Amino acid sequence: MLADGAMGSLLYSKGIFINRCYDELNLSQPDLIRGIHEDYLQAGAEVIETNTFGANTFRLARHSLADKVREINLAGVHLARQALAGKKTSDALIAGSVGPLGIRIEPLGKVSIDEARAAFIEQITALSEGGVDLIILETFGYLEEIHSALLAARAVNADIPVIAMVTIDEEGNSLDGSSPEAFGPKLDDWGADVIGLNCGVGPVNMLEAVERLKGITNKPIAAQPNAGIPRSIEGRNIYLCSPEYMASYARKFVRAGAQFVGGCCGTTPEHIRSMRSALRASEARTTSFQVVTEAKKESSAKAPPLAERSNLGRKIAAGEFVTMVEIVPPKGTNAIKEIEGARYLKSVGVDAINIPDSPRASARMSNQALSILTQQQVQIEVVLHYTCRDRNVLSMQSDLLGAAAVGINNLICITGDPPKLGNYPDATAVFDVDAIGLVNIVHNLNNGMDIGGNPIGSATAFALGVGANPGVPNIDEEIRRFQFKVEAGAEFAVTQPVFDLRLLESFLERIKDFRIPVVAGIWPLTSPRNAEFMKNELRVSIPDSIIERMTNAGSADAARAEGVLIAREMLAAVRNMVEGAQISAPMGRYSSAVDVLEVLR
Repeated sequence: MLADGAMGSLLYSKGIFINRCYDELNLSQPDLIRGIHEDYLQAGAEVIETNTFGANTFRLARHSLADKVREINLAGVHLARQALAGKKTSDALIAGSVGPLGIRIEPLGKVSIDEARAAFIEQITALSEGGVDLIILETFGYLEEIHSALLAARAVNADIPVIAMVTIDEEGNSLDGSSPEAFGPKLDDWGADVIGLNCGVGPVNMLEAVERLKGITNKPIAAQPNAGIPRSIEGRNIYLCSPEYMASYARKFVRAGAQFVGGCCGTTPEHIRSMRSALRASEARTTSFQVVTEAKKESSAKAPPLAERSNLGRKIAAGEFVTMVEIVPPKGTNAIKEIEGARYLKSVGVDAINIPDSPRASARMSNQALSILTQQQVQIEVVLHYTCRDRNVLSMQSDLLGAAAVGINNLICITGDPPKLGNYPDATAVFDVDAIGLVNIVHNLNNGMDIGGNPIGSATAFALGVGANPGVPNIDEEIRRFQFKVEAGAEFAVTQPVFDLRLLESFLERIKDFRIPVVAGIWPLTSPRNAEFMKNELRVSIPDSIIERMTNAGSADAARAEGVLIAREMLAAVRNMVEGAQISAPMGRYSSAVDVLEVLR
């Protein structure tokens, strides 16, 4: 889950003097606080923290507001709830923010343990009455104090989830010198539901501490670092670093084992927006989201056997070698070139037209629209790429039911490139599920069930394909995810372009226990620059020998001819290893794809 970012430093940046009581602004400037919550929700935060970090009797007493503890905390929850209602984001959570008392507990301080616990109980009681979804204890440097706060939270409400976060120094230790190996087990024993770190340091040092925590606790881990270089403002540090930097570390925190990520001092809605985009893209590639629900009623509808769903499904089921050619949708509304290309490809015996969905996150005609035009005007089957990037699970279901209704029966379910890779980097991604979750959705539809487990009447009849990348650097993760896709219901796979036969052979060997028909991607290179781009920017595995062949080709025409020759060699080599081939047609050169396919005749 993604939490919000800073409140105090954001208020300071909006002109609130540092000698003000920031918690009291819940009463005197509610629109300002509500607006900040709304900004974080708009940026993609799934958890917003109440503006009550210092709303305990000891801190408020400094501003002669000790009698306002309950009023300020209730107002803090109320403003967060209003922000949720205004944005219609009912699935977001409200966390009651509880910070340290601002005064040391005995024997080193002037406050007894009983007094400290009473102060925490007073604040947490008000937050609980206000209706927070969870309590977040943040920026605690001393273990005896966070222990008192945890006991207070359990005394108020034994069932409310509690996130307990310690602030650390550059060595990873809390202010009292406790290491993650020391305070992690204690927070676990004391009943924290989530153990975490916030404030104190930036992302680099916090990442190291998260990795240490992961090794000593099974509890979920939270990480909310500061951003950048610190500047002290009334006991809180403001840190300044770019949203992109914070986003890169959000991904690293998740890979290190954190389940709850956000920002502390210095982070803004822009940081959270970038983190949201990065996490969605990262989750889509590393997490097995699955839409698996218990059916409310049994569905009697079942998809027909693969051989009866489409001509492509029939050939795959029969073990025949299938051929597809990729046609990319146009950037405008005129699809004459693409339709004529499909007609030409049909005339030479291609089995199906493969139509990607906004490849490289570029804005093009809907591939579903081009699929309909192609099938209607050319009478050749299409294979619709369907991505998770742009749609929530409800719109996915609507799209898929619509596709089935108009006769699109072949799918390739893929996660999709994040918008940051395309021409519109400010566009937001959705990524409710990844390709594995999407396969689950389609599998359910093929069995007559919607995403809620309700019967939909007639089942869809999709031939269900997925993507695969034998050349990805983290091949173990690719194999793991591929197995999940097969278990979810995938029936065939189409690979990324193959230039290195060893990688394909290794991939096929590793999936032999859960093998489904594999269609190899074949790409006729067009120039040395095209080869360099694919290798270094798209991270396609291309051996140096092929780069050298393209470089030595000489003229542009010779380079294109060499690219076709290489593709023909690849297709001939994989012919007996896989169940089909998908030929790309770079820059709409469909004749090049046909030239490659000649090797099969």
